[in-house]
Amino acid sequence: MKVLISGGGTGGHVFPAIAIAQALKRIDESIEILFVGALGKIEMEKVPAAGFKIIGLPSAGFQRKQLWKNITLPFKLLRCMSMAKKIIKNFQPDIAVGVGGYASGPALKAASKAGIPTVLQEQNSHAGVTNKLLAKNAVKIFTAYQNMEKYFDKDKIVLTGNPVRPDIVNNTATRDEALAFFNLKKDKLTVLSIGGSLGAGTINKSILGSVEKFQNADIQVLWQTGKYYYEDIEKQLKEKHCPDIHAMAFIKRMDLAYKAADVVVSRSGALSVSELCIAGVPVIFVPSPNVAEDHQTKNAQALVNQDAAMMLRDDEAEEKLFRLVLELCKDNKKQTLLKNNIKNLAISNSSDIIAHEIIKLAKNK
Repeated sequence: MKVLISGGGTGGHVFPAIAIAQALKRIDESIEILFVGALGKIEMEKVPAAGFKIIGLPSAGFQRKQLWKNITLPFKLLRCMSMAKKIIKNFQPDIAVGVGGYASGPALKAASKAGIPTVLQEQNSHAGVTNKLLAKNAVKIFTAYQNMEKYFDKDKIVLTGNPVRPDIVNNTATRDEALAFFNLKKDKLTVLSIGGSLGAGTINKSILGSVEKFQNADIQVLWQTGKYYYEDIEKQLKEKHCPDIHAMAFIKRMDLAYKAADVVVSRSGALSVSELCIAGVPVIFVPSPNVAEDHQTKNAQALVNQDAAMMLRDDEAEEKLFRLVLELCKDNKKQTLLKNNIKNLAISNSSDIIAHEIIKLAKNK
């Protein structure tokens, strides 16, 4: 059996795609998998690192802020379609999987025209443009949120949750082990601040502006700053002399970070939301305003509506974040409510559910 997986552009698309590929291999090692991504994007690094072959397309999205950059877009699309047709012809997949992102458009369109069944995986509570365009020809659409009938044919929808890395799903570490790994103290409350792999400017400013307050409140902070912000933040922390503020450019052992945390501050990208549901940690979301159709706010709101998380607007964070974190740290009843409700939203075997559906559809094509 041959499976083509296409899409990417961000970790929120790429890591679920890799998790699906790994699940397919667990079920049947003989399955041949080929990824199609966008040149210069994160998938071109992460997919080969996970042991899978990938072909890059010169894909590009529509530039809303710099319209002049769209002059070459039609030519790039034509080239991508030509390349995608050749990939489909040479690889001859039994099924094509789209996970969103620029590259999934040409690849799945070419597959569909060749009579190959296509399926989509939509990570967000607000469907992406590419997936909405591809939905008409898809045979199944795997979603992470309920009430997606406003975007897709309800007969095609399968509620699966988002595929999450196995180390987070199968996390057996103790809190003490996690604290020791990060050199954190057992007798202090721990706040985990994460803004995605590249970091989040507003969250970083909010934490940096409150480091003395955290120190005085006897709260330690485990802080993923993102690589672009790390050096400057580390320099300022040394000047401020705050030993309980632990800044890192990137946290590789996120499974242990979640286990160490009493409260989490996070952006609300689809992957972060799914991981936090499985981790079952009280979270305050600060949605990024710089995303298509404000989908991070919609992701967070879906949890807030079920008393499973709290949310603070990006433009309010610098003024209000510390106070909200402190209130939650002191409110054990609220923490328990959020923990219980967010755990109820977790789907821990999402990648296996999707992989079994893919195999079944490929066999029945």
